[in-house]
Amino acid sequence: MTRWLRRLWRRGRQALQWVWQQEGSPGQRARGLAAGIFCGCFPFFGLQTLLGIALASMVRGNHLLAAAGTWISNPFTYVPLYWFNYHVGDVLLRGGAEPTARTINQASIWDQGWTFTSRLLLGSSLVGLVLSLSLGLLAWRLFRWQSRHQHRVPTERHL
Repeated sequence: MTRWLRRLWRRGRQALQWVWQQEGSPGQRARGLAAGIFCGCFPFFGLQTLLGIALASMVRGNHLLAAAGTWISNPFTYVPLYWFNYHVGDVLLRGGAEPTARTINQASIWDQGWTFTSRLLLGSSLVGLVLSLSLGLLAWRLFRWQSRHQHRVPTERHL
C-alpha cells in the first residue's frame, strides 16, 4: 500500500511540475486552465478537450493547460460531478414533479428528457463558471507568484 501511495505522490508531483513549466504569461496559463475546467464540467464526452482548446483560443489561453483542465471530469468524478450539476440546475428550475414509473408514458418521455437535459446543462454552466473563475484566479495568483520567484536574482550577503 505504501509503495502505491509513493508512486501516486510522485506522479502527482510530476504533473504539477508539468503545469508549472508550461509556456506563457501567468494570465495566459490561468485562462487556459480555466477554459478547460469550464468545458470539463459539461457532459460532452469526447468533445470536452476540443471545446476547451477552442475556448482557450478565444480567451488567448494556453491550449495544453486547457486540455489538462478538462480532466476535472474523469472516470472517477463523472457520477458525482454530473449528479451535483443536475441538482444545481434542478434547484434553479424547480417546477415539475419528479417522474415516476406511473407518470411516464410514450408521449411524455421527450418532455422528461428535455427536463433532465435542461437541468443538467444549466447546472453544468453554473458549476463550470464558478469553478473556472475561482480555480482560474487561484492558478493566476500561483503562476504570478512562481513567475516572480523564478526571475528573482539571488543577492549575495557580504560579511
